[in-house]
Amino acid sequence: MTNPAGEELTTELARWGARIAQRSGAVAGERFEAMMRDTWCTTMSRNGDGVFVVTGDIPAMWLRDSSAQVLPFLRLQHVPQVAETLRGIVREQWRCIRIDPYTNAFNAGPTGAHFDESDGELDPNVWERKYEIDSLGFPVRLAHRIWRDSGDAAHLDDAVRRGCHAIVELWRREQRHFELSSYRHVRPAEPWDTLGEDGRGTPVAVTGMTWSGFRPSDDACRYGYNIPAQLMAVSALRCIAEFADHWDDAPLAAEARALAVEISDGVAAHGLIEGRYAYEVDGLGGVLWMDDANMPSLLSLPLTSDVAADDPVYLATRAWVLSDENPFFYRGKFAEGVGSPHTPEGYVWHIALAVQGLTGSESEGESCLATILATDAGTGLTHEGFDPDDPGLFTRPWFSWSNSMACELMMELVEPRG
Repeated sequence: MTNPAGEELTTELARWGARIAQRSGAVAGERFEAMMRDTWCTTMSRNGDGVFVVTGDIPAMWLRDSSAQVLPFLRLQHVPQVAETLRGIVREQWRCIRIDPYTNAFNAGPTGAHFDESDGELDPNVWERKYEIDSLGFPVRLAHRIWRDSGDAAHLDDAVRRGCHAIVELWRREQRHFELSSYRHVRPAEPWDTLGEDGRGTPVAVTGMTWSGFRPSDDACRYGYNIPAQLMAVSALRCIAEFADHWDDAPLAAEARALAVEISDGVAAHGLIEGRYAYEVDGLGGVLWMDDANMPSLLSLPLTSDVAADDPVYLATRAWVLSDENPFFYRGKFAEGVGSPHTPEGYVWHIALAVQGLTGSESEGESCLATILATDAGTGLTHEGFDPDDPGLFTRPWFSWSNSMACELMMELVEPRG
């Protein structure tokens, strides 16, 4: 075991497993304990004073995934081992952000390992350098949740403060991507992962929103303004402003709040169309109507932004996402739900089923959990995408983010966060 669970954590997981078994059945309780222990014991390892978290079957740490993987553990901060580990993950994430805020996935040190050796001259700490807004938004929101839930701000140290300044500067710069940014992504071996315009991305207008090269799926954006990511950035900037108030850093607080307003206004002007949110826009008239299983998604907005689950625009958007009008909503004999262009056509994602359950009614949550439990292909774990007509066909046998989202749904059904 990379990170053995101590006695108190083991007891706490068993207590939750028993509550979940009473609420959702014995299989749910068993799966909860197994998946929580899998995430804790096999994906986390000490790295200096930090905690490095692999995604599962890929040996790198994604800033997004590592934040989502510990989501259910945020309820267990009263366990000292959990509190210490969460703060170690925060230290590791902000160490990575200091290295390069444009990077989405990192090595545990300067190993020189890369996803694709045809990438340009990357820092040896970098696994791959796909710039995604959510790669910065998730660590900000994780640090904020730890502070909010525990009342302890000790992890909001100078490294986080300097990182927050870097994030605000980057998001401000990327409001005028083609004028001010030097970011490029060219991958000769995989042209579909090379951004247009010689790695700069397809043209966008200046809208107040902040540009992104890639989606949360790590797929290239068709248009440079991904709306779920914009709304996550607005939320993260508000968190940064609260951090800045704590630090008595008035200039950072003012800049973060001002930028949040500009991005929010840009979304309202360009990303809100006919009463619902689009997935991507360019400010020049280009609009992409779809949703993707990866978070932040349109479906996940109440979980990844400040958009409320009962907001009328969200409800209209959600109804569209969970309909046949969404080109990545799929139906099969054993399941129906949101998939992704990142996986084979027709595959439904367990993450999206968990998100649907977490953003819907209690009965919808129960139904989504039943589907998740019934489509594990006998592995006892969730996966990335699976064939809803044959769940034995799936991608990624070990995908910790997906396991954690299923665990969070189980916990929410037992004890809603409110």
